[in-house]
Amino acid sequence: MHLPDLIADLGLILAAAGITTLIFKKIKQPLVLGYILAGLLVGSHLDFFPSVTDTKSINIWGEIGVIFLLFSLGLEFSFKKLVKVGGSASITAIVKVLFIILAGYLVGKGMGWKDMDSLFLGGILSISSTMITIKAFEELGLKHKKFAGLVFGVLIVEDLVAILLLVLFSTLAVSQQSAGTEMLYSILKLAFFLVLWFLGGIFLVPSFLKATKKLMNDETMLVVSLALCLVMVLLADKVGFSPALGAFIMGSILAETTQAERIEHLTKSVKDLFAAVFFVSVGMLIDPSMLVKYAVPILVATVVIIFGKIIFTILGALLSGQPLKTSVQSGMSLAQIGEFSFIIASLGLTLKVTSDFLYPIAVAAAAITTFTTPYLIKLSEPFYEFLKRVLPKKWLDGIERYSSSTEGITTLSDWRILLRSYIFNTIIHSVIIIAIIFLAYRYIQPFIVSNIANSLTSIIISVVVSFILMSPFLWALSIRRIQRTAYSHLWLNKKYTRGPLIAIEVFRIALGIFFVGFLMYEFFDTWVAAVIALVLIILGMIIFSRKLQSFYDKLERRFMLNLNARENQKPDILPWDTHLTELTVSPESEVVGKTLSELMIREKYGVNIALIERGRNNIPTPGRDERLYPNDKLLLIGADDQLAAVKALLEVDTPETAEESNFPNKEMTLQKVVVHAESPVYGLSIRNAGIREKAQALIVGIERGTDRILNPSSDFVFDTGDVIWIVGNNKKVKEVI
Repeated sequence: MHLPDLIADLGLILAAAGITTLIFKKIKQPLVLGYILAGLLVGSHLDFFPSVTDTKSINIWGEIGVIFLLFSLGLEFSFKKLVKVGGSASITAIVKVLFIILAGYLVGKGMGWKDMDSLFLGGILSISSTMITIKAFEELGLKHKKFAGLVFGVLIVEDLVAILLLVLFSTLAVSQQSAGTEMLYSILKLAFFLVLWFLGGIFLVPSFLKATKKLMNDETMLVVSLALCLVMVLLADKVGFSPALGAFIMGSILAETTQAERIEHLTKSVKDLFAAVFFVSVGMLIDPSMLVKYAVPILVATVVIIFGKIIFTILGALLSGQPLKTSVQSGMSLAQIGEFSFIIASLGLTLKVTSDFLYPIAVAAAAITTFTTPYLIKLSEPFYEFLKRVLPKKWLDGIERYSSSTEGITTLSDWRILLRSYIFNTIIHSVIIIAIIFLAYRYIQPFIVSNIANSLTSIIISVVVSFILMSPFLWALSIRRIQRTAYSHLWLNKKYTRGPLIAIEVFRIALGIFFVGFLMYEFFDTWVAAVIALVLIILGMIIFSRKLQSFYDKLERRFMLNLNARENQKPDILPWDTHLTELTVSPESEVVGKTLSELMIREKYGVNIALIERGRNNIPTPGRDERLYPNDKLLLIGADDQLAAVKALLEVDTPETAEESNFPNKEMTLQKVVVHAESPVYGLSIRNAGIREKAQALIVGIERGTDRILNPSSDFVFDTGDVIWIVGNNKKVKEVI
């Protein structure tokens, strides 16, 4: 029996990948480079190793690899994270990406390349590698540092920008004549489907997973997760986007569910296998003679990546109000390219709009910058100290003043609050209504014609069904009152604000009427039917207003419950410079066997131990007589330098055993509680309030007016207006305070 080429090729690929990754693991280098080297060895360009024969099938497997790679990136992405990283990460990422694309384009044109080659070079060089950066942070033990938060935020924004670049480059490549109009259309289309998929996904997927939770063992969860991923891949392909976009979107929807960590764990092996095939297929495209021939462009690209990214990331971070130290550390952490760069490069080849030499240049530059990343991260602090010495004092003081002033900009005017809410309300409900009209016209009515009724009856049924589905969203778009407090404040200011407020309300109602007219226009030739329908709609909205409000409120509650389900299990960010991190006690550590009172970790280092995880047992807010044992996992609260000192004391094993993101007890949350005259703790000291004993909670900070007190003493007496930052069990804290 003849063995199919695909099986023989796959065996060869995995054997080569296995050997090279073992070697790279031994010499402590990124596995991605091992895979690329394996691809180079089994590719058609080298004769002294067995070569892959069925390249076409391997490329298909590589495409599957891209899908699962982006699915796993989506699982780490989360739209809520994007909102939380806020302005700093967004400004830093956008400044960096725009300037690097421009620099890459100019460098390409300077070397005499075509426009498309130069543009794709800019895109390839602009996106940093999430995988390589996180791996470097783990290996250097820096995930607990404050600047790591900004770096992860920038990477999250860049993932979304990379998806946008894939769409824009595809559009530009296909229709270079009317690029401006086509690109605008593509951006609007992408925004429409992103909003629609996110709303639909958050409403349906977590509800489905919750309803089937009891039926989901690991095997079923794996199959269901991959099925959801591939369904979204099909949807993305159907509406004209790349399959990789669909995988990324479904990953980011699942990232909002309470099952995210479990799905990530279950799909990791599948992702690792197919990602290995993808990176090997990347290596197979490299021609060593091409690398020699294009040594100068590779060197130039590497210089642009390293120096360009450091300079423009620092610039972006400083513009966003970050201190100089954080900006420098972030800039030197992001000076590499990775997985998205390969995907952008392969897009150029697939669409046949870039030259053959661009892909090997991208891979070679990625390999060099992957090697340099850990060394640049290590050099970031010495480089910051060097800048402090050489920069004029005026500059340093100016940067510090700018950073401090931007931190204080947190208040929003009533107008900003109201307008932001109205914009969100309009966009969200317009997208849903347009989707319902499109669905009715393109799918429901043709289905009814072919299966149920004749043309006129089918139109009437389609219009009625569409209108019933649209009604709650039309009510929310046109009638629902938003941000009542801000609205009242503005309405009472008669002189300046009533005119604009009335104009906004008229616009909302007009938009609702327009959408209903649009529905009628899709189905009827005459405007008579549309006018009759509008009259009925206005009457219906008035008569059924309360029922629509009640139904819409139920939909909104379900959506918000799904959206916040995972967050309610996660600790928040601590105030000031302190944050939560998890460390593991090494068996060789000198702290083993000693009590907390003997170690005096809080007194010596200013670090609080919020929880100890010992095997299956959790000890929240441990007492002073509690001893530390080998492999205890500690949930610690402190600043960067404090945690670094304790980390050295505990001699934590390799960071793989201490994932910062996987907090051991989902019930341990950080809460912000404001004391008022009716509070049970008002007028009592921390000791007399008995919070530690009754709620198994730990007070880590108190704000009184402008004063901030970290690790307050047990004699501190609570007063009205005090803001308490407390770590503990959510329910117990509510009972006690």
